[in-house]
Amino acid sequence: MNIVLLDPRQTQSEIWSISSRRQLEHLRTHVNVQAGDTLKVGVREGGRYLAEVIAVTEQGIQLRPIREEAVPAKLPVTLIVALPRPKVLRRLIMDSVTLGVEKIILLHSYRVDKSYWQTPFLQQLDHYVDLGLEQAGDTAAPEIQLHKRFKPFVEDILPEIAAACPAYAAHPYAAEKMPSGIAHPCSIVIGPEGGFIPYEIDLLMENGCRAVSLGSRIIRTETVIPYVLGRLFSL
Repeated sequence: MNIVLLDPRQTQSEIWSISSRRQLEHLRTHVNVQAGDTLKVGVREGGRYLAEVIAVTEQGIQLRPIREEAVPAKLPVTLIVALPRPKVLRRLIMDSVTLGVEKIILLHSYRVDKSYWQTPFLQQLDHYVDLGLEQAGDTAAPEIQLHKRFKPFVEDILPEIAAACPAYAAHPYAAEKMPSGIAHPCSIVIGPEGGFIPYEIDLLMENGCRAVSLGSRIIRTETVIPYVLGRLFSL
């Protein structure tokens, strides 16, 4: 936790409060926070501040903001990814938020088990977003969309996305190499760990995607996302 993320309702007076059990336990156990200490605090969808601890009680921690600080910039990318296994989904969301992804779209495909859409983790995405924001010192959550039907998304929604900025589909058998060090917004489509089937790759390409390769190795979803983002947006 590199910032304490607060709900805007906790910051409507001159003295702010931390009341989340998870945050309080972390601050007491790992930080040993005391009155007079300073903490980095973020207001969800708002600013980031350095704040002074005014009081520490059993019920919560009171703070007074001292000065505003810069919020980390987002990566101008829409991440479109086939819904992974539930345990991978948690890490995918947290890592994508930490890396600064602007928009995340979770998509069905042929090799996505339909049971994945029943996982309770899909109801807990806000929690994993908060964890990612706290890790990165960020305050602005990405937009997250769920699309349970592959073809309607690709035919009806993807063309508009691809018209706004380049759209790349990661595919190990593509002839074109994935670009690197780009300086413009883009979208990246990542398939399930078993890969997209040929029909899906063809449909993606027919609707505005460029199939690009990172090499012949088949990489896990949780590994390929930081790899792709690092390659695309490296200086």
